[in-house]
Amino acid sequence: MRNHTAITAFILLGLTEDPQLQVLLFIFLFITYILSVTGNLIIITLTLVDPKLKTPMYFFLQNFSFLEISFTTACIPRFLYSISSGDRTITYNACFIQLFFTDFFAVTEFFLLATMSYDRYVAICKPLHYMMIMSNKVCKTMITCCWMTALMIILPPLSLGFRLEFCNSNIIDHFACDASPMLKIACSDTWLIEQMVIACAVMTFIITFICVLLSYIYIIRTILKFPSVQQRKKAFSTCSSHIIVVSIAYGSCIFIYIKPSAKEEANVNKGVSVLISSISPMLNPFIYTLRNKQVKQGFSDSLKKIAFLIRK
Repeated sequence: MRNHTAITAFILLGLTEDPQLQVLLFIFLFITYILSVTGNLIIITLTLVDPKLKTPMYFFLQNFSFLEISFTTACIPRFLYSISSGDRTITYNACFIQLFFTDFFAVTEFFLLATMSYDRYVAICKPLHYMMIMSNKVCKTMITCCWMTALMIILPPLSLGFRLEFCNSNIIDHFACDASPMLKIACSDTWLIEQMVIACAVMTFIITFICVLLSYIYIIRTILKFPSVQQRKKAFSTCSSHIIVVSIAYGSCIFIYIKPSAKEEANVNKGVSVLISSISPMLNPFIYTLRNKQVKQGFSDSLKKIAFLIRK
C-alpha cells in the first residue's frame, strides 16, 4: 500500500508566471495586507480603549476584526514570500496547517456574521431588553460557540484529508493550500471526503444565511412600523455596515460555486480566493469606519489625544 509520506512537500503554482505581473501582484497584495492589518488593528484598539464603544455590537466587531487579521495572515504572507523568493515549495505539514487555519477562520467568520445579525435584531426589535439579553456573559458565550462550531465542522473532513495519499503529483494549482486542488492530485479515493467537504460548506452557508435572513426580515418589519422617517433612517444606518459586509461574504461565496465552466474553474477559484483573502479584510475597516459615527468619533478623539501627548 502506498504511503502519503511518499510526498513530503507540495509546489504552489501561484497566480501567474509573468515576472512583471508578479511584481505588480506583490505590490498590490503587500499594500492590501498592510492596510488590512492596520485598519483592523485600529478597530480592535478603539473598541478596547474607548468607553463609548463598550457595547455588544462593538465587542462582536472587535472579534470580527481579529478574525479578518487572522484569515488574511494565514495565506497572504506565505504567498508574498513565494513571489519574492521564487520558492514555491511548502512542506506537507505546513500545507495542512495553512488549510486548517484558513478554513477555520473562514467558517468562524460566517457564524460570527450570523451572530452579529442577531445582535442587530435584538437592538432594533427589542431595544428595552437589549442590554439584558445581550449581556457580557451571553456575548462571550456566543463568540465561543462560533469558534467551537467552526472547529467541529472542519475537523471531520480535515482529519480524513490528512490520511490522503499523494504519489502521482505534488503540484497544487493555487496560491495557497486549498481543499479542491489538493483533492484533484490525491491518488487515493476522495469520494467520501469530497461529499463531506460539500456537506460542511452547504451546512455552514445555509445555517448562517437563514439566521441572517430571518434576523433582517424581522428587522425590516420592525423598522417599517416606526412612525417617523428619521427613526427609520437611524435604524437602517445601524445595520448598513453589517449588510454590506454580509453581501460581500455571501456574494463571493456564491460566485465561487457558480462556475462559468469546468475549464475555467481553477482560474475563477484562484481569482476570487485572492480577492477574498486580500480585498475583503482591507475593505471591512473602511466600511465600518466610514458608515459609523461612533467609530469615526472614537478615531478622531484618539488622534486628538495622541496629538496632545506628542505636544507635551
